[in-house]
Amino acid sequence: MRGRMRSSGWLFGGARKGAEENGAARRAPAAVVLTLTAALIAGGCAGRPYGNLVLGTTTPGASTVDLLVATTRAPVVEPPGVMFGGSRGRDLSFADIVVSIPPNHKPGNVEWPSSPPGDPQRDFVTLRADKMDLAQAKAMFNARVARTPGHRVLIFVHGYNTRFEEAVYRQVQIVHDAGVNEAPVLFTWPSGGNVADYVYDRDSAMYSRDAFELLLHALVSNKSVGSISILAHSMGNYLTVETLRQMAIRDHGLPAKLKDVMLASPDIDVDVFRRQIAQIDATPRSTQFTLFVSRDDKALGLSSFLARDSTRLGALDPTKQPYSEMLQEADVNVIDLTNVESNDSANHSKFATGEVVSAIGGRLAAGQPLSDSKTGLVETFGTFAKGAVNVATDVAVGAVTAPAKLTDPTRQEQSVDTTADVKPLPQPK
Repeated sequence: MRGRMRSSGWLFGGARKGAEENGAARRAPAAVVLTLTAALIAGGCAGRPYGNLVLGTTTPGASTVDLLVATTRAPVVEPPGVMFGGSRGRDLSFADIVVSIPPNHKPGNVEWPSSPPGDPQRDFVTLRADKMDLAQAKAMFNARVARTPGHRVLIFVHGYNTRFEEAVYRQVQIVHDAGVNEAPVLFTWPSGGNVADYVYDRDSAMYSRDAFELLLHALVSNKSVGSISILAHSMGNYLTVETLRQMAIRDHGLPAKLKDVMLASPDIDVDVFRRQIAQIDATPRSTQFTLFVSRDDKALGLSSFLARDSTRLGALDPTKQPYSEMLQEADVNVIDLTNVESNDSANHSKFATGEVVSAIGGRLAAGQPLSDSKTGLVETFGTFAKGAVNVATDVAVGAVTAPAKLTDPTRQEQSVDTTADVKPLPQPK
């Protein structure tokens, strides 16, 4: 049976064993602190895109992507070109964003403008960025999904240390490079956009579970929607799997419309995932889970260090026990990207490279499950090379996307009033 715990050895002995499997060798505390400090300093000197949602123009030969955004971030007015900051909003908010992709776009890349709004010949340029109420969001979504073959929806859930515009442009890049014929929806949660905000981000992800469940229920109950796929990255997987676990408990299973859940570089403790997927599998499911792993993921190496060397799901070796048995028992398909070249030095965003997203997009467009033997994904990427890679020794690189400032200015302006009554989100009708 899927998800059944077969041995007490896994239940009580898995956490510390994980340190050996993902190569996160223990190091002297002083050396670790120095390395991590160096990473934060180096990241603090790096530039970071900010305020790029200022409207510009497109150019002949450019492509455009229309995006519906649902967010638990608090809206902001200043500075311009931000829309939503890193603070937690009280309600689920919506936006309609259209982005132009330059004619010479390189698959897998986001061509950030040096200054907004950017040059449409060379850069991603925002063409429309409108906040919407619920009624407007429903009308816009229904019109878009009606034009989509099979009425399919693709939801992207970003990861840790991600600002609003970074989440927007990343999904635009994925949708464009994958060539998907699916209505794209971005679910963006209140990441602080700061490498030092790991705990804040984790709490923000959990804060957003009910809102994400509300969105999923609304899409499932929408008669215009034929099927739903989810692509989650990094810490966004923790939010995604926790929400699905919550849905499975509440609804006695996952909805039939939810076809694919793609877990890219998931920042989830393996023992925690074991429990999560067991609860999801307490009732039969038709949803296919696909896990993308890379054993040279330095960002997950840093996460493993912060979590006392616990194995992260996105960095495990799927050929070794107890992981291979767990994944087989839970019916989780695995794509190993360890040997795929990354566009980022942390090797944390391999799922967004041109060859990977185009392969995913082709399978989804054809209506094929990613586990189908005819898809070629496993044959193309799943080499399952044995031997763990020591990711902790290069922990400094895990912070390469650190912000230019140590705080998001919108966080201070949009703090939540803790004296107000907390009310549950409204249920979809």
